[in-house]
Order: sequence, then structure tokens, then C-alpha cells
Amino acid sequence: MKPLTTLLALACALGSLPAFADSSSLRFGVEAQYPPFESKGADGRLQGFDIDIGNAVCANARLHCAWVETSFDGLIPALQGRKFDAINSAMNATEKRREAIDFTTVIYRVPSRLIARADSGLVATPSSLKGKRVGVLQASIQETYAKTHWEPAGVNVVPYQDQNQIYADLVSGRLDATLLLAPAGQNGFLSKPDGKGFAFVGEPVRDDKILGNGVAFGIRKGDAALRERLNAAIAKLEADGTVTTLARKYFGDIDVSPK
Repeated sequence: MKPLTTLLALACALGSLPAFADSSSLRFGVEAQYPPFESKGADGRLQGFDIDIGNAVCANARLHCAWVETSFDGLIPALQGRKFDAINSAMNATEKRREAIDFTTVIYRVPSRLIARADSGLVATPSSLKGKRVGVLQASIQETYAKTHWEPAGVNVVPYQDQNQIYADLVSGRLDATLLLAPAGQNGFLSKPDGKGFAFVGEPVRDDKILGNGVAFGIRKGDAALRERLNAAIAKLEADGTVTTLARKYFGDIDVSPK
């Protein structure tokens, strides 16, 4: 029989291994209410750009893809709690988030823009939005940006757990505008009947420290083996044109290259 100290040391060593070690499956965490990045079809199946990218990465890395749904603001805590192995939900790699988790290489980058009624005269500046109500997805970089740059100037920044509720409140007049990733606004609202009379207003907002340098998969701190495996698959998908092809399918002519 091994001494107790040896068994304890072995248990500690095994406990320190990443949850993903020697696994043939990959569990992605996703918030499925943000088309065209991720949403559910009429049949209940997940669909969207991030879903297709995730499935392509799994196929390339010879992994079985599984999906775990949670609210966007719960993704990082759930990842840290080992509910899944990686976040794949249009999450930008920002300095603040890097304090809590690690990221793969950046896969794509899209602008954040303001949506309001086309005849509102609003633009994405503190002076224009002073006294207005701007809806943002809770725990998103758009919430951080709006609270940092706009709220001190008297803009009412209103967080929501569901972007679809933001659209509903825009239509009803309870909100004056929303700040979000441009493709999500185009696909999820402007291109639909409820989006009639609304438009992108002003220029895209910019702040790389807050908004990050692009979207990547989020992984737990220290999970180097998984990061290397995912980075290798991402590099192959970029090299063979898969990322570009899928981006054109969902985003049209919007340039999503990380550079």
C-alpha cells in the first residue's frame, strides 16, 4: 500500500490537470439569442456563424462538439465552474476579460454600432445621447463602453439579459437606441419587419482597450493544451478559406478579418 502522503500528492497532481485533458469531445458554452452569431432555428437546433465555426473547428481537431446554453453574463462564471470547456458566443477578447480567462487567437472582428430611429437625429456620442435610454446586453463590451464613455455624461444605460427584449423595447419606445455588434443588429432587427424605420446612426464606436481586438474562444486560465489544439484548428480554417466563406454567408460584404 502506498503511503498516505504519496496518495495525497497523486490526488493533488491529478486534480490540477485541465478538465479537457485526453478528451475526445469539446463542450462549448453559448448564449443562443444573438443572430446571426448564434440562435435557434424553427426546429430548435442551434444555428449561426459561431455555431458553424465551432463545428468546423471540432471537425478539424477531430473532436465531438457539444453545446451548453447559458446567459451571456453567466458564460465566464460557468466556464470557471467547469460547466463546459470553452466559450463560443461572439465574445471579444478584452483586457478586462483576460484577467479572468484566457483566449485563443482572434478568429474575427466586427464593429459595434448604434441603432436608433432613422429620423431621430441621434449619433453615437455622449452629447447626442444625453438624457436618452440606450439598451445594451448585460455583461457585454458594449455595456462597458456605454457606461464608461456615455453614462458619466448623463446617458441612461440600460442592461438587458436578452437582446430580443431590447429590440421589443426599442419598438415600443421604452428605449431610444441600442449599442451592439453591427451584424447582430442588421440580421436580428434591421432586416426584419420590426426594424422598419430604424437604422445604424453615426459612426462605429472605437476603444480597443474596452472593445478588444476581436472575437476568440474563451478558455480557462492555464489550459494550454486546449488552447494549442484550438489555435491549430483555427489556423487551418483561416488558411483554407472556411472562415472567409462562412463570414460572407452570414455577414455579406462586412470585412471581419482580425486585422
